[in-house]
Amino acid sequence: MQASSARCHSSRRCAILRYVASGERGSGWLLASCGIAGPVLFTAAWVAGSLLQTGHSAGSVQLSGLAAMDARDPGVMMAGFAGLGACSVAVGAALRRLPTAGSAGPWLVTLAGAATVAAGLFRRDHLLLTGPGFTGESWHNQVHDVVSAVAYAAMIAAPLALAHSFRADPDWAGLRRPLQALALASAAALALFASGAVQPQNAVVQRVAITLPLAAEVLIAVRLLAAGRRARPGRWARPGRWARFSRARPGPRVHQAG
Repeated sequence: MQASSARCHSSRRCAILRYVASGERGSGWLLASCGIAGPVLFTAAWVAGSLLQTGHSAGSVQLSGLAAMDARDPGVMMAGFAGLGACSVAVGAALRRLPTAGSAGPWLVTLAGAATVAAGLFRRDHLLLTGPGFTGESWHNQVHDVVSAVAYAAMIAAPLALAHSFRADPDWAGLRRPLQALALASAAALALFASGAVQPQNAVVQRVAITLPLAAEVLIAVRLLAAGRRARPGRWARPGRWARFSRARPGPRVHQAG
């Protein structure tokens, strides 16, 4: 029993470790890895999409414009939206398995992911916000504006909610300050972006504002993967073995002289 107690300081920590210690092919490892893959894919998509827009500087077109109807190779950015959204939904599913994450944070991560996928499907009409011949917005442009606002709000709220939940767990409390700082900095950048005060570099501010909450998602994913490596008894670990491994093993019997 003492060995089991040393391995897991609390029932909550045990729940975390049982989840992430399901082996390299387990669902826990896969879902946590999405927290890294999604932000990397999205960042690569907007970098490539920006460079593909001939006649415009790399930082002059907003992210939604890269997937617009008249953008060049919009499929690149559409794939970025879809990949990030799907990966965020996966991370939300991973966090819902962790008691220390609470309920609000994981659902906000999932909401941000679903809204991001929708933002890529319901595209903007034009590469730029204004220009000759722009007479009005289509219905899918209007839907894009709504789901983008939902995604922005959820991406900022999710790290704050998770930081609030992590305060009660010493194993996760170290992430509180970084998550709060990233979320608040993103909110400030989005406010600056919405004000239009930094034109014509507004699109650069938008990229910074989006990258900050994505960094928060990466931090959480790295923490999950690190916990999994520490919890696995070895590379032979397979799903279901952690429960048997973590049980207290009976010690050697002591025969007393009768």
